[in-house]
Amino acid sequence: MKIKFFLLIFAFIGLLSCKTSQLMHTSTPGNELFKVAILYPNGEGKTFDMVYYESKHMPMVAGFLGKNLQFYEIDKGIAGRTPNDKVPYLAVGYFYVKDVPEYNKTIGKNIDAIISDFKNYTNIQPVIQVSEVRHIGFNNAK
Repeated sequence: MKIKFFLLIFAFIGLLSCKTSQLMHTSTPGNELFKVAILYPNGEGKTFDMVYYESKHMPMVAGFLGKNLQFYEIDKGIAGRTPNDKVPYLAVGYFYVKDVPEYNKTIGKNIDAIISDFKNYTNIQPVIQVSEVRHIGFNNAK
């Protein structure tokens, strides 16, 4: 089923400025994009090696995804609702893909390598959410 929507991107300012004109025209059929969020909840005794995740794990999985992957992001949690609240997620990884069934097939073929790598950076069981990107908005204030 084809779904119309805008590409959501939270990237570095340089990347955003290079891609802005392309992003504004992604609501035509065939330009669908889906976001796979991998959330690592915080909690007592939870550990997470961000350097390993950034330099090894996410690039490994990105390599498996190949041309289906449009781009990926990594967030490092720094605070909760207020600056004094504990961060609810130590990290969140995002894969932006064009084809969810292809993503599922690829992950399925490589699941052993992906899961066996967890021990190298975390003791957290991640929470996964797949979403369709529906809208992008820009702040036009100067």
